[in-house]
Amino acid sequence: MRRLTGPRASALYFPPMNASYPALQDEDPLGIYTRGAGRASEWWRVSPSGRAHMYRIEHGQGEDDKVDIDTEIDLDNLEAKLLKWRREGFVSEAQRADEARAAQAGGTFSAALQQAVRAAREAGAAQAEPQSSTPTVRIGSVELPRGKPNALVPRVNAAYLFTGRGDDIVQDIVENRRVMLIGHTGSGKTSFIEQVAARADYGVLRANMNGQTTIGDFVGFWTVKGGETIWVDGILPVAMREGYWLIIDELDFAEPSILAVLTAVLEPNGRLLLKERGNEIVEPHPSFRLFATANAAGAMSAYRHLYQGANLLNEAFLDRWRVYLFDYLSLEEETEVLLRTLPVLTRPLAQTLAAIAADCRAAFAREDLASAFSTRRLIDWAELMLRTGDVERAAGPAIYAKVSADEAALIRSIIRHHVIFDA
Repeated sequence: MRRLTGPRASALYFPPMNASYPALQDEDPLGIYTRGAGRASEWWRVSPSGRAHMYRIEHGQGEDDKVDIDTEIDLDNLEAKLLKWRREGFVSEAQRADEARAAQAGGTFSAALQQAVRAAREAGAAQAEPQSSTPTVRIGSVELPRGKPNALVPRVNAAYLFTGRGDDIVQDIVENRRVMLIGHTGSGKTSFIEQVAARADYGVLRANMNGQTTIGDFVGFWTVKGGETIWVDGILPVAMREGYWLIIDELDFAEPSILAVLTAVLEPNGRLLLKERGNEIVEPHPSFRLFATANAAGAMSAYRHLYQGANLLNEAFLDRWRVYLFDYLSLEEETEVLLRTLPVLTRPLAQTLAAIAADCRAAFAREDLASAFSTRRLIDWAELMLRTGDVERAAGPAIYAKVSADEAALIRSIIRHHVIFDA
């Protein structure tokens, strides 16, 4: 029987320690990296690990020193973390000192401009402070007003991991912006919105633009019931009237008539005009929020050939949305999700499984595979693996049976690259 064991499974994962790391050559990575201020602040702390060639990284939010992520990574992964933190706006103590010296020396941004930007941020943060009488829930570093529990509130997935990529999106939800998440299938676009709603008690409706959703399903239609002609609201006016969150999945597959209806609703406090009901105007409930997901829009347009039937969304339409590119979780983040979902897994084993998923996604991006490797598929495989104790047996129903024979062979080779099988 072929079994996956922790130490052996992780043997091929860790990189050689004599590799070059340009991002770390000119700086000491140890220290605290922060962004934001006050209750909205967030920090990462890097310190030496008790293990050779390893670093301890801790994460926290707000003004206290409470740690919600505490893990160890090697030098290669620390380099990737530092680059990611820089892109997300985290600054080390040394970098802040450099910025101050540059300002005094008359750098690109004058001290006066920096002060003005800082004052604007502080003013915005003060305005965003929730009223004490309004119950809120913290999602990441953002306080989101709570809704009212109802039957359409999604279930909370306790293992779901909120990362820094979601903070801006949650803030847009607070501000009632129209949010579109773009990215490959299985990257967690819809689940992110559902898990925010689950924790904040907002009902969610979903409309999948699979080619069979008509304008009548979306807006509404007249029908005969009991000899009487009645109007039936579609999913959009229902969400607007009742204050639900509406997720339009695969918006780039929607009919042009649906996109035309959405245009007016996308305006700030946009209203819906029901021409079929004598030009009735539907006012949006204060809790109504509108979201969309797409696989081949905007920055993802280069992958349209992978999603046959996707329509081109024009620039004027996209400009009515806040569009976020939603990529798969990083290896470290997906490892954390596996450990939260299946605590019996060892960290080396979870890291190996996450590395296999990452390699399969890279093959998908190269078009060597026709289907992506979602976190849902990875967890399913891990659950079967724990039940059967056999990597190949678990991969059958979780992976191989869902793809062609050629693709199954490629995935099998990726797995064998990471896993040493018992004889």
